[in-house]
Amino acid sequence: MDRTFHPRTRRIAPFVATAAASMLLIAGCSSSSGGKKAEESGAAVSAGKASTPRMTVALVTHQAPGDTFWDIVRKGAEAAAAKDNVKLIYSADPNAGNQANLVQNAIDQKVDGIAITLAKPDAMKDVVSKATSAKIPVVGLNSGVSDWQKLGLMEFFGQDETVAGEALGKRLNSEGAKNAVCVIQEQGNIGLTQRCDGVKKTFSGKTETLYVNGTDMPSVKSTITAKLKQDSAIDYVVTLGAPYALTAVQSVGDASSKAKIATFDLNKDLTGAISKGTIQFAVDQQPYLQGYLAVDSLWLYKTNGNYSGGGEQPILTGPAFVDKSNVDTVAQFAAKGTR
Repeated sequence: MDRTFHPRTRRIAPFVATAAASMLLIAGCSSSSGGKKAEESGAAVSAGKASTPRMTVALVTHQAPGDTFWDIVRKGAEAAAAKDNVKLIYSADPNAGNQANLVQNAIDQKVDGIAITLAKPDAMKDVVSKATSAKIPVVGLNSGVSDWQKLGLMEFFGQDETVAGEALGKRLNSEGAKNAVCVIQEQGNIGLTQRCDGVKKTFSGKTETLYVNGTDMPSVKSTITAKLKQDSAIDYVVTLGAPYALTAVQSVGDASSKAKIATFDLNKDLTGAISKGTIQFAVDQQPYLQGYLAVDSLWLYKTNGNYSGGGEQPILTGPAFVDKSNVDTVAQFAAKGTR
């Protein structure tokens, strides 16, 4: 099977796969948390509508166990795989070294394409180079908007985390906030750091960063509670994921704090919290779209030589705000696990 890999040095006219995105088809298989071993998720979905030869794509993320955000990314990837006659192999590990090993496993399996997240780009540099040397096209999604070109990836699908953070900081100003704490659940994750740095850049009030252990939710709860008890002036808690926002709601209650909560990212429980007013708003980066476009882009490259963004610009899927004014519309899709 031909794996001709287009050199990064050649410039291609930009092409955005909006036509492909309009053919979104929700796959009929359920999603579950990723683990350290690769899982073949293509078996539970139909072969799709494409008549092109069967190809294999590996999606390797830094998902931590229990982080439901990645279930949405995976559903999008599965939908694209179903449409494109792609066998999808999903694997994940929050440890950067282990994630790199999973990418190496995909290379050893001689897959036709690889989609990866770059939460810790330096750890992925060597293995990405091995993939490109093996003439396996690699695209990025979610994390790594500042590094995907440096590492030689063909395309990137996600949001600029700094821009997203700046947007949230401006929103805090409009909300009248004065003292915010930004909660980072994974130390060293460049995308999370960029979010909080972006908030600090535009927020006119005081901002403090609080690190928590995102793999231990009781610890997350107690750490946020302790911080709120220590500093009663905090009027906004900014979390970087839906599960942590929902936990922060409990912390606010336990601390008898008057702080409000804003967050990045959504799930169905979080949309309900926005409707109730226990969470003020969320910044949505459309993870379903990230997974879908990443897989679909590899199919487009294989079958038609297309580059979304021409290999020069990322395809941005966010940021957008979800609050009481539009949450009802978003909630109907979140209930399906696709927003």
